[in-house]
Amino acid sequence: MKQENWTDVEQYRDGNYALSSAFPALMRKVFVWMTLALAITGITAFGVASSPALVAAIFGSKVLFWGLIIAEFGLVMAISGAITRMSLSTATLLFVLYSIINGATLSVIFFAFSMAVIAKTFFITAGTFGLMALVGYTTKTDLTSMGKLLFMALLGLIIATVVNLFVQSTGFDLIISYVGVLIFVGLTAYDTQKIKQMCLEAPNGGEMSQKLALLGALTLYLDFINLFLYLLRIFGRKE
Repeated sequence: MKQENWTDVEQYRDGNYALSSAFPALMRKVFVWMTLALAITGITAFGVASSPALVAAIFGSKVLFWGLIIAEFGLVMAISGAITRMSLSTATLLFVLYSIINGATLSVIFFAFSMAVIAKTFFITAGTFGLMALVGYTTKTDLTSMGKLLFMALLGLIIATVVNLFVQSTGFDLIISYVGVLIFVGLTAYDTQKIKQMCLEAPNGGEMSQKLALLGALTLYLDFINLFLYLLRIFGRKE
C-alpha cells in the first residue's frame, strides 16, 4: 500500500475519520476465506494420505508431482497478478483449487512426521500466527520498513534453500528452518497491517473490495502454511 496513504490511517486512528462500514465485513472475509482455505488444504492432505491409490499416482509419477507444483506457482501468480481482471467467482474458484492442490502435495507430511508432531506443530503455529496477526492489527507503528527487510530476507532464504539442495547439510537446514520461522512470524504482522490498511481504504464492500480481501486471505494463508512447515521441520527433527 502506498506510503503517502499512511497519514490517512493515522488520522482515522486519532478519530478524525469515520470507520468505513465496509471495513469490518472485509476483514471478516479475509480471515474466513483464509480459514476455509486452510481447512480445505488439511482435509485434502489427510484424504490423499489415506488413499494408497492417490499417493501412488501423485508421488509415483514425477511428471504429475512436478505438474502439481508448477500449477501451484501458476495459480498464485494468476490470482496475485490478474485478480482485478477476474470476476470474484473466478478468483474464489482459483483460490479453492490452489488450496486443494497444495493439500495434495502436502499430504507427504503424514508419512514424514507422526500425527502427534503434526498436531502439536499446528496448534503452536495457530497460536503464533494469531498473536502476530493481532500485533499487526493493533500496532500503531508503521511496519513498511520491516516488511521490505523481510522480503529481502525471504529472497535470501529461497537462495539458501536451493543451495542446500546440493549441499545437503543438516545443520544448515536447521538454520534455514529457524530463519524461516522468524521471517514468516514478521511477515504475518506486516501483512496483517497491510491488509488492514487496504480494507480501511476500501470505499465500499463491492466486488473489487472483496477481491482485494480474497487476495489478503491468500497472503495470510501462505504465511500460515510456510510458518507451519518451518516449525514442523524443527519439531519433527527434535522428535
